[in-house]
Amino acid sequence: MAGETVITVVGNLTADPELRYTQNGLPVANFTIASTPRTFDRQANEWKDGEALFLRASVWRDFAEHVAGSLTKGMRVVATGRLRQRSYQDREGQNRTAIELEVDEIGPSLRYATAQVTRAASGSGGGGGGNFGGGQQSRPQQQVQEEPWATPGSSAPDAWSAPGTGGASYGDDTPF
Repeated sequence: MAGETVITVVGNLTADPELRYTQNGLPVANFTIASTPRTFDRQANEWKDGEALFLRASVWRDFAEHVAGSLTKGMRVVATGRLRQRSYQDREGQNRTAIELEVDEIGPSLRYATAQVTRAASGSGGGGGGNFGGGQQSRPQQQVQEEPWATPGSSAPDAWSAPGTGGASYGDDTPF
């Protein structure tokens, strides 16, 4: 939507996502992403951590169950979403404001890890899920046998070429 602040955050989960249900039975998962900038200090010849940003985030519906079943404390994630500002009164009656990330997409960062993705069986058909924890999943999910992205009669890697390129590559024999 126009006027929304969309950001991408790369960081680590500070705890396992907390899955809860509203009074109407709607699932919601809440979690915090810690993003710490690192800079190289040339004089000391070492990397130094900056001040960490702790960003509270939430996901809803089937997406919440996928996140809670796939991501765990300490995992490095890449999350994209919209910043939301919320005002409330604390227990002492003071007015407070919180900035939170309403996540549109999230997944593991593959910079320092690998992931095995399995498509989640879902009644809503609202996208994939995954086992991003390398077996750390808290509840089993049904694995779909076929790869929906593969074209009939081909394996998935052979089908990875851009439309109209005739299987062109970047010159290192890696299809795009």
